[in-house]
Amino acid sequence: MLKPDHGGGVDHAAQTYGIARENWLDLSTGINPVSYPLTKLNPNDWGALPDTSAMDKLLAVARTFWKVPNGADVIAAAGVSQLIAQLPRLATLGTVDIPSPTYNEHARAFRLNGWLLGETQAQAKVLVHPNNPDGRLWQVSDMTAPFNIIDESFCDVMPQESHISLAATKGTIVLKSFGKFWGLAGVRLGFAIGDPEMIDKLRDMLGPWAVSGPALKIGTQALLDNSWAENARTRLTRDATRLDQIMTQNSDVKNLGGTSLFRLYDVQNANFWQDSLGKSGILGRIFPYSQSWLRLGLPADDLEFSRLESTINGLSKAKA
Repeated sequence: MLKPDHGGGVDHAAQTYGIARENWLDLSTGINPVSYPLTKLNPNDWGALPDTSAMDKLLAVARTFWKVPNGADVIAAAGVSQLIAQLPRLATLGTVDIPSPTYNEHARAFRLNGWLLGETQAQAKVLVHPNNPDGRLWQVSDMTAPFNIIDESFCDVMPQESHISLAATKGTIVLKSFGKFWGLAGVRLGFAIGDPEMIDKLRDMLGPWAVSGPALKIGTQALLDNSWAENARTRLTRDATRLDQIMTQNSDVKNLGGTSLFRLYDVQNANFWQDSLGKSGILGRIFPYSQSWLRLGLPADDLEFSRLESTINGLSKAKA
């Protein structure tokens, strides 16, 4: 069985380094550390089956927030991961082009559904936009297959770069994550926007009540709050710059980019850095395909930034 490779894993780190879970600073994900303030839920949100009208309202505000073009359909699910697992079933088996390195769950889903990975005469193509982990942006000219998946899970920090205008194009699916930008990954909410025929097939695959009542309510409120979104983008940009400044004070570190939700660095020896941070209760993200890349999410506040900076300074002195 192919295993997904994700950030997180604080429980394992806590056991490895003997540091209590509550004392960890988890920078291994690309989740906004300052989450959208939760709306007050009532007993009916938990006790009743999710209401059709609540789903309709969520999809309507999603259309407005993401400027979904006429002719494209929208579906919500319990997270983008649930959608990714189903996408390979929307087209006839063949070859899928997934430029790497990138988020590994797409390749895993296609392989598990019998697809081959390759670049030549591909029937499907997956572009993570902006790419995880390096932040690469793709162009319309890169979307060369009959079936194109554009994963915009991290694009809400830079909405001007979105390819949502292509969502009405036949054979196109655009994915949108709720958990990352709004910092509410535990809500489990994601969207697929695109070719109505494909979206209709996805709807049948997911079945009824694909999204919980609480998620419908929280998602609707958040997508209506444009002021919060604008303020979050400003703060994330500022904090990403602050993180870069802290990291590149170390002469061994080279900034490779990323997004304002995560930053990617060449640290020469990724395992050394991961272990050194881990001994201080800080969890970063390294990758099986690189011995030098370290990805860090953003600290939430001044206290967390100071903790990271102190650790980095101590590491630099130890190597001097």
